[in-house]
Amino acid sequence: MFILLCFVFLISPVKAEAYLDPGTGSYITQVAIGLIFGGGYLFKVYFSKIRSFFSNFHKSLNKSDKKQD
Repeated sequence: MFILLCFVFLISPVKAEAYLDPGTGSYITQVAIGLIFGGGYLFKVYFSKIRSFFSNFHKSLNKSDKKQD
């Protein structure tokens, strides 16, 4: 993949006559906002699963300690 990327950069023209219309900026902004909110939601979901796992693990340790007494 790296070799292919290097090849594409080597054969591409040095000067590009490119035009970005206003819709492109809007689309890039929407993608960035979507990535931020999606990442935040993903963090929230997995953080709550990890927290509940350790909470249940801690409760099971306390129950086993009480049974031994």
